Amino acid sequence: METGTGAPVTLINVLSVDPDKQRQLVDLLRENTETVIRTLPGWIATSLIASTDGKQVVIHSQWETPGDVEGMRADPRMRAYFPKIAALATMASTTGTVVMAHRR
Repeated sequence: METGTGAPVTLINVLSVDPDKQRQLVDLLRENTETVIRTLPGWIATSLIASTDGKQVVIHSQWETPGDVEGMRADPRMRAYFPKIAALATMASTTGTVVMAHRR
């Protein structure tokens, strides 16, 4: 699907976690967002969504370009978090652009 040029890139990460470790994972992701993610070029916004059953955490973030997403993944400070996250959860990731959104 074709989208307008200059549209932000949306990165969705779905992390599957043991319900007993969801709070620990959310705390780690919050720390990472506040100390690393927010400082990176091209970052626009990040939301963390904790499932009510405790089994997943979704990270919804927006970046200016696909290159900014790759830059985040390659940043040494970010890479230092990967083993900590992997110790708590498995992750699936995808990028795309918002093609429709409604707000009240």
